[in-house]
Amino acid sequence: MGSPVEDFATLMKLEPHGSDVFVGLSPDYWWGRVYGGQVIAQGLRAAMATVDPDHLVHSVHAYFIRGGNSDEPIRFEVDRIRNGRSFITRRVVARQSEGAILNLSCSFQVVEDQIDVQESSLPTDVGKPGSGTNEDWGLLARRVVHRGDRRASSWMKVAGPLGDDPILQACAVAYASDDLATTAVGTSHPRIAEVDLGNSTFGDIFIGASLDHSIWFHRSAPADEWQLHEFRSHGLTGGRGLTIGEIFASDGTHVATVAQDVLIKERTR
Repeated sequence: MGSPVEDFATLMKLEPHGSDVFVGLSPDYWWGRVYGGQVIAQGLRAAMATVDPDHLVHSVHAYFIRGGNSDEPIRFEVDRIRNGRSFITRRVVARQSEGAILNLSCSFQVVEDQIDVQESSLPTDVGKPGSGTNEDWGLLARRVVHRGDRRASSWMKVAGPLGDDPILQACAVAYASDDLATTAVGTSHPRIAEVDLGNSTFGDIFIGASLDHSIWFHRSAPADEWQLHEFRSHGLTGGRGLTIGEIFASDGTHVATVAQDVLIKERTR
């Protein structure tokens, strides 16, 4: 059985196991595998343990290799690729007994006193922060605003409190960022109506999984307060679908941009 975890900060408490190796645990999830956003967040947390605090994460690029098992710990092995004056690069491989489950690269940048221009804006049709249909699960509070017509939008926040720790806040953004991608891509598929009408479940028709995931962090904002996740599908080909998402704080601050390639393949038997 997975470990009982009541808040996000507890999930991010990794245990050191030798030089640049950390071990984390996982709660159980109703779909039977470890949540991909959790492994990204824990991998990022492991990398941050090897980085000076004056450097903040600006990008993460991850490949999901196989589904994780909640019944056993996850081992995060950090490779210190480069320490520069402005940028630091790390690679993290997450492993369990069957082998690697995630390969993650991340980059950190020293805080720069440079111009700040925001071009993206919070959509006007998403209601007040925290409004929408309640579909909470696990450590994630979720209020669904839109689902359909190549779009998935939800207000989200992780189970806090997280305080003003920029490490925990960035990891929480990463954790939540994996939730809507498959939903957004699924709205492009002509057979998704069978699920929406209740004639079948998603698993009856499709084999689905996250394949690779990228996050660009633009500005800091508390992820234990409501943030809007706005994802749009960019189509399907070869059993894969691409979605691009933006994350906004409730005051309209553009926090991060996310891209994910999703496996959404029709079952043949």
